[in-house]
Amino acid sequence: MVRDAVFSGSFYPDDPNELRDQVSQYLELANPAKGIGKLRALVAPHAGYIYSGPIAGSAYKLLLEEGRHLKRVLLLGPSHQVGIAGMALSRATAFCTPLGLVPVDPLLRRVVEDMPGVLEAEEAHLQEHSLEVQLPFLQMALGDSLVLPLVVGHCPASRVAAVVGACVDAFADLLVVVSSDLSHYQPYLDALRCDFRTAERICMLDATIEPDRACGCFPLNGLLEESKNREWDMVSLDLRNSGDTCGDRRRVVGYGAFAAWDRKQ
Repeated sequence: MVRDAVFSGSFYPDDPNELRDQVSQYLELANPAKGIGKLRALVAPHAGYIYSGPIAGSAYKLLLEEGRHLKRVLLLGPSHQVGIAGMALSRATAFCTPLGLVPVDPLLRRVVEDMPGVLEAEEAHLQEHSLEVQLPFLQMALGDSLVLPLVVGHCPASRVAAVVGACVDAFADLLVVVSSDLSHYQPYLDALRCDFRTAERICMLDATIEPDRACGCFPLNGLLEESKNREWDMVSLDLRNSGDTCGDRRRVVGYGAFAAWDRKQ
């Protein structure tokens, strides 16, 4: 079973060449970031590419230099369409984009499928964009890799952290990616202030981010809790909003890119 690309042609181009060129441009224009250890996780936004693509590029550019050892991705994103309590797996063995198929990692699935809070819920994946829009960036920045997509609904940070921790312990070549936008529909200056405070909290590994501060707060808080458990460093790479990239400044959506590093490795 393959999960088809639902949002190609709306959130991002459906023509493979146009999509490849657009993602390449976002990666090329992003400012390079210096590594401070072993790269363990990224946080990237998930809006239409004209809005959030440049900020996502700031996260994924790290993989061009720091991602040579990474072959597996635990991809966590919020549920926008279906109310779920827990973390939803798909039955799909691959997720499709205009750039080709992204195989689902059966070994990662085996690690998490019986963990508390993890369930199989195909309906949570069918119309969910937060995971899909990350896939072309992963295809372009990592090349061939295996992915385990999880849609995260209302779920305690401790349960998400346990899933992250189990996957990190199981595979040394694992990258965790959390998909999240920041504040929604505030005036431009208000959003700047709000998102700056949220970014500070993220970098402090404060695992109590609220839904009005980050729509992906449930997977994000899980990553932050596990990052604190493991003494990872969370660094802000980019912080902008739709008023900076493409849109009206009267009501903007905030976007941030972050990376977690393990200084001990």
